[in-house]
Amino acid sequence: MIAENLKKVEEKIAESCLKSGRERTEIKLIAVSKTQPTELIKETLNCGVIHLGENKAKELRDKAEILTGDFVWHFIGHLQTNKVKYVINEAEFIHSVDSIKLAEEINSKAEKLGKKQKVLLEIKTSDEATKFGLESEKEIFETAEFCFSQNSLELCGLMTMAAYTDNEKIVRRCFSRLRGTIEKINARGIAISELSMGMTNDFEWAIEEGATMIRIGTAIFGDLHRAGTTKLN
Repeated sequence: MIAENLKKVEEKIAESCLKSGRERTEIKLIAVSKTQPTELIKETLNCGVIHLGENKAKELRDKAEILTGDFVWHFIGHLQTNKVKYVINEAEFIHSVDSIKLAEEINSKAEKLGKKQKVLLEIKTSDEATKFGLESEKEIFETAEFCFSQNSLELCGLMTMAAYTDNEKIVRRCFSRLRGTIEKINARGIAISELSMGMTNDFEWAIEEGATMIRIGTAIFGDLHRAGTTKLN
């Protein structure tokens, strides 16, 4: 199942790249393994996936104790400062920095480990109350400048979750806002390039709007309710 699903996802990625004149090598496919059992994750890794994304701090910690190999962990969920300790050892990328307070905690923990932690700023590009992220240009620029100035942080880019809708115009507007934001940050002398945007329901549009990281769960692992999977505590 995993191999066939990955094949379909790759076909859609290739089609979107062709439409937008981009190379497949420009895009990192992050398999979102939240709530998935380690057996399925191992199967995914055996199919050639090298980027895994987790939403829960303790779940990432627990899975990292079991799964080993040549792959990269991404923490993509909302992160509280008191949970940083659970992800800092394993996550190569933390996508969800949404405050200077959180950035300070990540920097402090990374400094103690002698690690340069790669981070992305989470930007709120929709009006949905359930979404997290920095909103005003002032707080975005201040947080970007703070991260850029810290010895133990490497600011790599921006992340967003588009509005949950089938309306292509609304979704593309979210992605376009993120692309515009990274251009404004770079214009201030902070060179970043990663755009983490696009999930199962909208990753093709995200690629066409400039995504460099797409976060795919259901399209790879299938529907959790049908699969009957269990998660680690």
